[in-house]
Amino acid sequence: MKPVWIVDDDESIRWVLEKALARENIPLRSFSNPDEVLSALDEEQPQVLVSDIRMPGRSGLHLLEDVKNRFPDIPIIIMTAYSDLDSAVSAFSGGAFEYLSKPFDLAKAVDLVKRAMKESETRTEMDKSADRMPEIIGQAPAMQDVFRAIGKLSHSNATVLVTGESGTGKELVARALHRHSPRASRPFVALNMAAIPKDLMESELFGHEKGAFTGAQVMRRGRFEQAEGGTLFLDEIGDMPLDMQTRLLRVLSDGHFYRVGGNQSVKANVRVIAATHQNLEKLVKEGAFREDLFHRLNVIRLKLPSLRERPEDIPVLARHFLKQSALQLGVEPKKLSDEAAGFLARCKLTGNVRQLENICYWFTVMVAGQTIDVKDMPSELLEENGAGHEAVLPCGKSSLSYDAPHGGEIHEPSVAMESGSPENSWEKYLEQAVAVMLERGEGDLMDVLGARFERVLIRAALMRTKGRKNDAAVLLGIGRNTIARKIHELGMEESDSDNS
Repeated sequence: MKPVWIVDDDESIRWVLEKALARENIPLRSFSNPDEVLSALDEEQPQVLVSDIRMPGRSGLHLLEDVKNRFPDIPIIIMTAYSDLDSAVSAFSGGAFEYLSKPFDLAKAVDLVKRAMKESETRTEMDKSADRMPEIIGQAPAMQDVFRAIGKLSHSNATVLVTGESGTGKELVARALHRHSPRASRPFVALNMAAIPKDLMESELFGHEKGAFTGAQVMRRGRFEQAEGGTLFLDEIGDMPLDMQTRLLRVLSDGHFYRVGGNQSVKANVRVIAATHQNLEKLVKEGAFREDLFHRLNVIRLKLPSLRERPEDIPVLARHFLKQSALQLGVEPKKLSDEAAGFLARCKLTGNVRQLENICYWFTVMVAGQTIDVKDMPSELLEENGAGHEAVLPCGKSSLSYDAPHGGEIHEPSVAMESGSPENSWEKYLEQAVAVMLERGEGDLMDVLGARFERVLIRAALMRTKGRKNDAAVLLGIGRNTIARKIHELGMEESDSDNS
């Protein structure tokens, strides 16, 4: 087990935490200032870092940014005696695991460190699992062409433009290009242009100086600096505004840029890989994309095939995703029957590999048996691909429905898709389930069904976020502490794994 690191210029705080953690047999190491931490990081990394926010010289927020840039998976707990809103916002926006106000309850502080350690262990296990997974799967001739192109580019630093429909795996290809390049030992940084508000894009890409705008309390390095020596992946490049296209072109042309609010040129040693599902040539003709930038990006183009062009890969991909989802959820992998595999290969999966992956997570969570048949498919998939209604109950879109009772038994809720009419909605099946339970004389229905309802909501959200609790809490509209408490109360810790 790696040690927990404590950094605080107050010796008494370090002493108290050292004694409390030592009683729990937690290995630890203490530092009096951030510079000592940054030097020590060159030799080893902690399981968890606990840092004061205000110290002479470099602040805890500066340390937070530096450590997160180098080791993004290390949970960092920020401590402060100054419980102001700005400090809390800055800590969380910088990626802090939790914010601890002084004076703190020692037992709660130790519990928080333990939770952060568990988070770190979970991430490590997931990283090891990911390392065992193949990078990209594909036996179809179209995918073999992609593999050959990646191989030819393995010793190149050329700019690459990856095109293809949404969900075809453009980021996977970008990561493979990085992993097999001379820059593999340096960072791979990804940024989705469509997900960044226009007024924040310049700061995200190039960083900003302290005081450059309201809220800029510290100097922040942008994605170009974070990817120094490595690869910067710019996804959905077709959504980049024209003014930012001009700035990007300048960096690609002369290799220099300025932080927002700065007047000192910063040199960028970064390989750029861009991706888009849009037709950039068409955008150029429409004046929505700079032609000179297009030619800068389009040095080498890799076009990824849709699943329609590689149907023979669908059963292989599905079995891979079933193993992957079972590993993440801590259950036995389910198997596709030959009929189900054939049905999937014929499906119109407009969302491509991403849609297939989501379907396989759905199978893992929702299908009761170990073998998946055609009748177990989501109803909308059956309807869209001509299998009709006979194999499934009608139900409502992205909603919860209770299976019709068999022999008086109430089954766990299952997710299904909207057919449009109220009598086919999940409320109707819930009403039927409640009626059966009342007929059997069962009580405490609010507690029993309420717990089931919450369990399904949380499980579905965790499935969507691949086990990340913080992201699942955002999807559900609840706080990170609330989802952790609910998972504990509902007894979901073993089955869902604590992957926040």
